[in-house]
Amino acid sequence: MNSPLMATFRTPDLRKKIFYVLGIIVLYRIGATLPSPGVDFKEINRCVDAASQGDSGQIYSLINMFSGGALLQLSVFAIGIMPYITASIIVQLLTVVIPRFEQLRKEGQSGQTKMTQYTRYLTVALAILQSTGIVALAASGNLLPSTGADCNSKEIISDTSILGLTIIVLVMTAGACLVMWFGELITERGVGNGMSMLIFAGIVARLPSEGRNILQQRGGLVFGILIVAILLILVAVVFIEQGMRRIPVQYAKRMVGRKMYGGSSTYMPIKVNTAGVIPVIFASSLLYIPQLILQVTNQNQTDVSGWQVWIQENLVNPSSPFHIVFYFLLIVFFTYFYVAVTFNPEERADDMKRYGGFIPGIRPGRPTAEYLSYVLNRITLPGSLYLGLISILPNLFLDMGGSNGAANIPFGGTALLIIVAVGLDTIKQVNSQLMQRKYEGFLK
Repeated sequence: MNSPLMATFRTPDLRKKIFYVLGIIVLYRIGATLPSPGVDFKEINRCVDAASQGDSGQIYSLINMFSGGALLQLSVFAIGIMPYITASIIVQLLTVVIPRFEQLRKEGQSGQTKMTQYTRYLTVALAILQSTGIVALAASGNLLPSTGADCNSKEIISDTSILGLTIIVLVMTAGACLVMWFGELITERGVGNGMSMLIFAGIVARLPSEGRNILQQRGGLVFGILIVAILLILVAVVFIEQGMRRIPVQYAKRMVGRKMYGGSSTYMPIKVNTAGVIPVIFASSLLYIPQLILQVTNQNQTDVSGWQVWIQENLVNPSSPFHIVFYFLLIVFFTYFYVAVTFNPEERADDMKRYGGFIPGIRPGRPTAEYLSYVLNRITLPGSLYLGLISILPNLFLDMGGSNGAANIPFGGTALLIIVAVGLDTIKQVNSQLMQRKYEGFLK
């Protein structure tokens, strides 16, 4: 491991890319800790500490995790990369619905540039919408609960006038655009996918504090058992993330002018987890809607109705059996849905037929598309079950030995999947660049 690592830093251009990525990450973390104008930093820190002791810390867990804890602190990068992720998913799904987007996707680099431009516009719109909602909740005292005498959630914003709130919204929107630019810079000039690296940095930044909280609240024995369990789960996740079905593909020989092309054998890789972490994001976002409804309907009410109690106990409570089962089924459904949208067997079969490729024993054209669809459906089932089980693991241990339980497991669910996926992808990219320079790579 030392030899490839030293070779990485001995290569001037690769070393420059790595330090470039580290510099961008440092700037990103500075912006994540810098409070927005008009926010009482001391008051909001007291409320965040009080909220982390109960179930209220689960309310904005997804967005807060992606922002590295910046959301609940109302920092400049409070909404982080979430608007860009949402915009990218929406634009990708629109390629199936809108023929114009489908045509742009087939145009190559020029079409991809146009779709990137649409994604940026949609990111700005979503950033304005999300920042407005978060600032409105903070101004009304509903962003964080008043769980103690030393915490007044209505005082975290000193200036609640229209001008003051507008300035905070504009600052957060500009911060989201800046984070989007950081991600694109890392992708173009650095190593790895920029957006994934920023999410990775935000999650890893929270590991020391979350680990310290578990150690203080649960003791050394539970903390040691938790570390061992995390390592075992980590090995299993790496094993499944690397798993794939290799479909052999044979290309026939053909004459083009005086040269003969084709005749080679290759394979089409279909990963077990083809959808990645996108289904978990979809399911978590959908389960956030009941919590938002309760916050809106309970603002000026003293009495709680029966349907509100049912939503609170069954949909909002992460340790509820109904919540766990519903969350698991949503992940399975969105896995099949996203794979069906992003992987088109008929299009893959047409591309293979166009270039003279075929699967041994399968006729080109429609039989190939049917075979690919059959394989994809069978391999998506274990992938969806794997995503669902990994995601609900923290929920299964919420009631273990304390009020907070395993709610703050830093490697739980979505965080674990992102850390493993980004780490493997970055190592592969570094390894490919090392192999181009005839060095021994990280992966043997």
